Amino acid sequence: MGKYYNEAVECMPREELRALQTKRLIDTVHRVYQNVPYYRNLMEKKGVTPDDIQSLEDLHKLPFLTKDDLRDAYPYGLLAMPLSDCVRIQSTSGTTGRRVVAFYTQHDIDLWDECCARAIVAAGGTKDDVVHVCYGYGLFTGGPGLNGGSHKVGCLTLPMSSGNTDRQIQFMIDLHSTILCCTPSYAAYLAESIYERGLRDQIHLKAGIFGAEAWTQEMRRDIEEKLGIKAYDIYGLTEISGPGVSFECEEQTGMHINEDHFIAEIIDPVTGEVLPDGEKGELVFTSISKEAFPLLRYRTRDICVLSHEKCSCGRTHVKMSKPMGRSDDMLIVKGVNVFPSQIETVLLNKGYAANYQILVDRVNHSDTIEVQVEMMPEMFSGTVADITNKEKELVDAMRAMLGIYVRVKLVEPKTIARSEGKAVRVIDKRKLID
Repeated sequence: MGKYYNEAVECMPREELRALQTKRLIDTVHRVYQNVPYYRNLMEKKGVTPDDIQSLEDLHKLPFLTKDDLRDAYPYGLLAMPLSDCVRIQSTSGTTGRRVVAFYTQHDIDLWDECCARAIVAAGGTKDDVVHVCYGYGLFTGGPGLNGGSHKVGCLTLPMSSGNTDRQIQFMIDLHSTILCCTPSYAAYLAESIYERGLRDQIHLKAGIFGAEAWTQEMRRDIEEKLGIKAYDIYGLTEISGPGVSFECEEQTGMHINEDHFIAEIIDPVTGEVLPDGEKGELVFTSISKEAFPLLRYRTRDICVLSHEKCSCGRTHVKMSKPMGRSDDMLIVKGVNVFPSQIETVLLNKGYAANYQILVDRVNHSDTIEVQVEMMPEMFSGTVADITNKEKELVDAMRAMLGIYVRVKLVEPKTIARSEGKAVRVIDKRKLID
């Protein structure tokens, strides 16, 4: 194991871990109540005081925070430390409304770096590795997070950022990059570009750490095969800190949550009721070690499952499944719940690349859904009848998966725009006309 495999914490007995979480939770609740008027008002509306929180079993008494709260409190309303003690901000894209801004003290950054370092070590990273970071930098947390984690481990770090694929591949070859960090959609695009240029035998990658967007097990296997790597999942969100909230170990049966810093719950997304281990629901996080921007019971909107089953790696921290969709990104088409990940699973199982787009519309008061899928180059030379048959095969597979009719349109290779950041999978035109 590498330097930042913190066995004393990551393999801590559950009783000791719960005691640590309890102490940090109580301290954080008191500090937030005292220093954050916005959250204090939420607690008072619910009739809760800091003294009501004496154990982890009392966590459910606290009010939830949502992204709407973060937008309402923008920019400084949830700050728990003097601004003079903060050294950095990170921010979401703001594409769905007012930006969400997260603040960090130097202590917060140090803890974030360590969480990301744990993820790199879990993927087999050591100080002898070359970590190729092509997540975006700037306000986006992906680049700064993995960059800091790589430094903690002592790796040679290539802060490539996203874009300029020719340069990415050149540096990957020339500097013998061994660990690739980016979104899964960009990893798939890099793999496609490397294959087309006949450069596969000049790539030295052994592992990839991919996150910031949903991806399926089928997409994982496709990337692993094309790049000759083991692909690891990493999870995080700007509001909580960024990547490194959880990560996969070599067992790859879920992502270990850094429970010394974050308490996870699963709730019913409709009622808010806390669900037992193994039940699928919405993931909620409470920060218990952050100084500047600790969030209590933050609703992520990600749908997943928690598991405390023993892991062969020795880590005792709870695992979260790969997110199965988002409660706010779920499409309801003709009364049926549709997640983009279901469509991606069908496509990859049928041998298509993960280059697709979902178009939802409303025609004559009725919902319609179309999936545009790029053909593989060898398919493009087929007859019109061949293409029609392949579309029909996908229509049948989509109906079996979703239970509704989905129109499928096969389009020419390279028709759908590639993404160097988060892929835009869904265009819901109903939002423009409702």
